Amino acid sequence: MLAHLDPLILARAQFGFTVAFHIVFPSFSIGLASYLAVLEGLWFATGRQVYMDLFRYWLKIFAIAFAMGVVSGLVMSYQFGTNWSVFSDKTGPVLGPMMAYEVLSAFFLEAGFLGVMLFGMTKVGPRLHFAATLMVAIGTFFSAFWILAVNSWMQTPSGYGTNPQGQFVPLDWWAVVFNPSFPFRLVHMVLAAYLTTSLVVGAVGAWHLLRDRTNPAARTMFSMAMWMAALVAPAQILAGDAHGLNTLEHQPAKVMAMEGHYQSHPDGAPLVLFGLPDQEAGTIRYAVEIPKLSSLVLKHALDAPLAGLDSLPRTDWPPVPVVFWSFRVMVSLGLLMLLLGCLSLLARIKGRLYAWAPLHRFALAMGPAGFVAVLAGWITTEVGRQPYTVYGLLRTADSASPLAGPAVAASLTAFVVVYLLVFAMGTLYILRLMAKPPQAGEPGLQPGAPIRTAGITPAPAVDPDRHLQRAE
Repeated sequence: MLAHLDPLILARAQFGFTVAFHIVFPSFSIGLASYLAVLEGLWFATGRQVYMDLFRYWLKIFAIAFAMGVVSGLVMSYQFGTNWSVFSDKTGPVLGPMMAYEVLSAFFLEAGFLGVMLFGMTKVGPRLHFAATLMVAIGTFFSAFWILAVNSWMQTPSGYGTNPQGQFVPLDWWAVVFNPSFPFRLVHMVLAAYLTTSLVVGAVGAWHLLRDRTNPAARTMFSMAMWMAALVAPAQILAGDAHGLNTLEHQPAKVMAMEGHYQSHPDGAPLVLFGLPDQEAGTIRYAVEIPKLSSLVLKHALDAPLAGLDSLPRTDWPPVPVVFWSFRVMVSLGLLMLLLGCLSLLARIKGRLYAWAPLHRFALAMGPAGFVAVLAGWITTEVGRQPYTVYGLLRTADSASPLAGPAVAASLTAFVVVYLLVFAMGTLYILRLMAKPPQAGEPGLQPGAPIRTAGITPAPAVDPDRHLQRAE
């Protein structure tokens, strides 16, 4: 059945499927690497055992997530040469060097220090080990930097020229890397990674608090996660708003699809909350909308005119139903994250952060929300760019390799089967690790003995209950 479909559709489906699997792992490992650095830094500064227990607990999970992210990322790079050879040829002089910089400055940094981070605690000493953990965290950020620079150039190309072969060539590397959408997309994605990680950590902490609210490690991780959610969720909403305004300036068709604006509104556009987009008829059926609010959000004036897709040729329209709904999924989850952060602050003020079971159940339910929001945001970004791979310059239909449908269908089927088996097993193993409560004094620096290494003096013995009460 797949073999009879358009090879272009199959190639897009294959890349979309593999990138959907891949993106969840970096979005988790970026935030988790920073969380591990914070945990080890707090242990280094205070000597409190609970931070080292949490470090060891999450280090195992990080190692598996990082490995799955690397494996899934390698597959994507091969697809550029197999299914998208024309795109690779046209954009190679611009995108190729940036991909190489990602490997040299980010992947080598991560891989070089990852071994020390995972296995070197008893061999290199705490200071050097902490430095290695910091390098891994910095490496994950550099990886996000270069990958988003590549993707952002495809969204808002700048600093380029063309050669006689029709290839894009760099004229100004500063303009290529720091293209108009890159700063906004970098901030939005990195905050999304931190928020995703905080929701996972908070869900794991909530799971164990529902079983034993006196577990010090569970209390500590839940408290740290809720602080992050309370601080980052509103920051992410502000960053998303700035990113949306930048998108309106440089990719107006994408915003039209996000807002469901098939028609232009010269006297102020309504904010469409829900409805059924009809691409063929060019309208939103059964729309639930608030008059003129979209103009207020996007132009900061109720009567500001907003153009619709009717101002563009139909051949330049993105698939509105997909973009419309993925954007609403992302925004709805963002508002739920904000609600979780606010409720955690209320519980903290009332001294019930570790005793309020409804909050713990809410946090547990929100555990996967970050991944879903990241996927929804990525779908909004990538599908909203259609029908282009390089926005306004290179169409998707002109980017694919000249392959027959059966060949692409066979590779797509193989990817689906292998990914569902391999990554399902890896994910189940991570969930099994998360289901086990953090244990005090797990083997690490000196098995079976308190943590005592050069330059580290453990904190004086104190009443743990008093610390927990102060934390609440």
